[in-house]
Amino acid sequence: MVMTKTLKFKNNEVIKKSDIPVVEFNEFMLMVSDTHYRVANLFINKEEEYRNNLYAVIADDKNAELHIVGTIVGNEYPSLTLRRPSVHMFEREIYENYGIRPAGHPFLKPVRVNDGYEFLKSDDLQSHEVAVGPVHAGIIEPGHFRFLCQGERVMHLEIQLGWQHRGVEKMLKKNPNIWLAESLCGDTTIGHSMTFARGLEALSGMKVCNRAQTIRKIALEMERMAIHIGDIGAIAGDIAYLMAANVLGVTRTLVINTLLEISGSRFGKGLMRIGGVNFDIDEELKGKVVSMLEEVDNRVTEMCDAMFANASVLSRLENTGMVSTKKAEEIGMVGPAARASGVIVDSRIYNDYKDFTPVSAKNGDVWARAYQRVLEIKQSKDLILEMLDELDGTLETPEIKKEYAPNSMCITLTEGWRGEIQHVITTDKSGAIEQYKIKDPSFHNWFGLALAVRNNQISDFPVCNKSFDLSYCGFDL
Repeated sequence: MVMTKTLKFKNNEVIKKSDIPVVEFNEFMLMVSDTHYRVANLFINKEEEYRNNLYAVIADDKNAELHIVGTIVGNEYPSLTLRRPSVHMFEREIYENYGIRPAGHPFLKPVRVNDGYEFLKSDDLQSHEVAVGPVHAGIIEPGHFRFLCQGERVMHLEIQLGWQHRGVEKMLKKNPNIWLAESLCGDTTIGHSMTFARGLEALSGMKVCNRAQTIRKIALEMERMAIHIGDIGAIAGDIAYLMAANVLGVTRTLVINTLLEISGSRFGKGLMRIGGVNFDIDEELKGKVVSMLEEVDNRVTEMCDAMFANASVLSRLENTGMVSTKKAEEIGMVGPAARASGVIVDSRIYNDYKDFTPVSAKNGDVWARAYQRVLEIKQSKDLILEMLDELDGTLETPEIKKEYAPNSMCITLTEGWRGEIQHVITTDKSGAIEQYKIKDPSFHNWFGLALAVRNNQISDFPVCNKSFDLSYCGFDL
């Protein structure tokens, strides 16, 4: 369906809420379900008492265009999931937060609330359940995994999260600050703090100098490289290929130690500020970054060439945890997990990356999700080198403005290392923040992990889990 009754807008553009077309629900349903474009968000914004504005953000990833359209719903509306499965999580979240029921939803279970959660049961006497968590033997965060198995084969997996609900969206609405934004998800400090800063800058009309914008993107790509390197090492560790686990663990440290030299934090905390960045990259530091990139590229190439040529490694990774292109697209997967299944979605196309083309491993198994990271590490290295060459001008620090455009909305997309981060900020008639909504890429991809382990051995779950490497806290906002 052609997007004729939507408002077309750019990433991080401030739009007036009154300019957003509001259509009848049946027309809205057709626009959401029949379009071949991606539904990037579906959310409620209560702009008036007793008025539930349901908005859909639709992404045309081929042409890097965003569209938004709205409708008014009561306390119940016909579920869109039956026609567009990728919105199933959005509808469940809306029901949980507002009590607005998507009638006919096939899987209307809690997203972050644990009370009364009912797992799928089987009357087959050959089936049994395996419960894991929410307390785990290690330092990972809390989450409950319920496997329904026949022997060692996983027939169904349900993932129950919500054990650490922090209420950060409400806190950001009341007191928007960069320190909270960079703590939304500990391994995505740059991704979330950058998205937060850009949204508030747009709403307050602040201009960020080119040098600061370039430094932000350099740090974002360094964060991507560091986590991807660590993830390949973690996958190697899960299949007892300890040489790669050790070498890549050390190699990751080279990247985060360089972030430490830039910002004073190995995870980039303190780098971002409203209006730009707190730290510059001078010529000496630029040389250190270039040397680090060359060293990392050599180590990753040498180690991963050996790893992915090893027969025992391939026997564990290939055809394990398959997610087909069709399934990945249907459930709305994003990030490297989606690209590894052949779904080419990458929000960097919306963020002025020069001549950027996403890379894809395509196979859809654990091997593809591991090798996808190799491809992206090399791509990030090239992007950083290009941006370092373009790093000119002086670093400016404009005065922070706390007055925001009234009756407006700003939607900001950033491609974090897990995939698309999206922050939605709306303001009321006085310019006060009316709603702050966050979408971490894990919101889309936990269900992808559940599908990946179907018909696999339960012993394959750890390596499948590592190949997605999703966030508990990023999901549980």
